[in-house]
Amino acid sequence: MKITIAGSLGNIGKPLTQKLTEAGHQVTVISSNADRHAEIEALGAKAAIGSVSDAAFLESAFTGAEAVFTMTPPNLGGQNVIANTVAAGKALAEAITKSGVGRVVMLSSIGADQPSGTGPIAGLYHIEQLFNELENVSVTYLRAGYFYNNFFNDIPLIKGAGITGSNFPGGIQIPLVYPSDIATAVAEELVKLPEGKNVQYIVSDVKTGEEVAKAFGAAIGKPELPWVEFTDEQALGGMLQAGLPEEIAGLYVEMGSGFRNGSIPADFLQQGAPVNGATKLEQFAQTFAARF
Repeated sequence: MKITIAGSLGNIGKPLTQKLTEAGHQVTVISSNADRHAEIEALGAKAAIGSVSDAAFLESAFTGAEAVFTMTPPNLGGQNVIANTVAAGKALAEAITKSGVGRVVMLSSIGADQPSGTGPIAGLYHIEQLFNELENVSVTYLRAGYFYNNFFNDIPLIKGAGITGSNFPGGIQIPLVYPSDIATAVAEELVKLPEGKNVQYIVSDVKTGEEVAKAFGAAIGKPELPWVEFTDEQALGGMLQAGLPEEIAGLYVEMGSGFRNGSIPADFLQQGAPVNGATKLEQFAQTFAARF
């Protein structure tokens, strides 16, 4: 198959490209970074250098493809994040329509069924709505859990204060996912052709914050590591102190409140909390310890 990946060579794009090229597919990888050109070609794929917000470029990259994988960069642009994410979604939708692609797999997120109150996830809600309007296109919304890799951001807090946590209680269940598990799910979905628009969750494990703290503590030699629930104000202040832009920090605080009030994981849990990824928390804890 001819497949275009709008996801560069990050934690998902690189293993996905490897899986697809090794399976014999003709792969084009979109990247905004010209320095990625050689690395993309070294994997046996074709490089297309341009922006996911440029509809004309995307149309060219999608033309001739039998299937397309779309994802938007996190914190797109650093400012006006939701608006920028939606703008990229509009460009993707336009390119899909004009290029005639018939199969699309979109990286979405738990909580993307909610129009607001979910922080950066709200942008993905709007893209799902845009893609729902695509005619004669088979779309799978691959709603991913909370990335394990996000916990790397807590290393300074653990080292400095001996705690970890967020602005939601330690008893809240968190659907978690490892990027390579997403890549596996995407590779499997791209070669399928279900009818209409479909939602599929990709989650590697479901654990509470307290269980996360316990697993990390055991792996790094701090078995008493506690999960601490911060207020929204404390969480915001901590992120600003760590150097995050105010808009980004505010969106992450809102996402935490979405876990706290249950809106983000609600649909996933209502669907029976399907766990289909291979990487469990205890396995990732060893990766975390190596980074620690």
